[in-house]
Amino acid sequence: MNPTPAQPTASADRYAVAGNPVAHSRSPAIHARFAAQTGQAVAYDRLLCPLDAFADTVRAFAAGGAKGANVTVPFKFEAFALASRRTPRAELAEAANTLRFDADGWLADNTDGVGLVRDITVNAGVPLAGQRVLLLGAGGASAGVLGPLIEARPAEIVMANRTVAKAEAIVARHADWAAQHGVRLAARGLDDAGTAFDVFINGTAASLAGSGVPVSAAVLRPGTLAVDMMYGPAARPFLDWVRTHGGVPRDGLGMLVEQAAESFFLWRGVRPDTAPVLAALRAEVDAATGH
Repeated sequence: MNPTPAQPTASADRYAVAGNPVAHSRSPAIHARFAAQTGQAVAYDRLLCPLDAFADTVRAFAAGGAKGANVTVPFKFEAFALASRRTPRAELAEAANTLRFDADGWLADNTDGVGLVRDITVNAGVPLAGQRVLLLGAGGASAGVLGPLIEARPAEIVMANRTVAKAEAIVARHADWAAQHGVRLAARGLDDAGTAFDVFINGTAASLAGSGVPVSAAVLRPGTLAVDMMYGPAARPFLDWVRTHGGVPRDGLGMLVEQAAESFFLWRGVRPDTAPVLAALRAEVDAATGH
């Protein structure tokens, strides 16, 4: 029987995923499995934040005794600003997806990038070292994964965005980091993103908005691993597009589980085993989407 999200009790530490929307989030199910697996007393829920009241909503949650929160769209930049202390990877991204409500000041972290890299290299078994990578989008999701992607030492990373200036600002912030790791880093528009990448990562909201893939299929080559950070029905149009054009599609479920494990470790000091959790989630998502 699958574990269900624990109900808050006096003995369970409370966490939540904060965002708008959050009703679709599978994070509570993931963290319930982590808690059951590791024997941690954790109660994890969803926290819907009004678009103009993210800070107030999260502060009230913390004031009620909660220990931390994951943060999803569209609040990752705001979450970074709320914390008095930040990890180096959050500083590099200037965006946070994880908050820990420490008594001496909130800590912000960004586990998205390490989660994505782990999913690509371990779960999908695709090396990033020496590869050419296209990262689509320049929002909080893409900003959060760029640093760890650079750390994996691909030959080149192109960040392509509709507004090139946004991509240029993020690329400039990561220039020294890229130089340290021997990675060519460039910002481009959608029309001149490039061709025949080894790995293509979609960090835009195109899937969530139901709009089409905003770059030419020339960005793919036969066998390109193309990852959408979304999963479930939202990711299906992108995955179908990739499959149609000869790429290897992968949704964001593995990244979701891996970044959650990194958050869980930050909060609890225990690293859960992600493989059985991902397998169970994959079965649920595939059943729900008819795959």
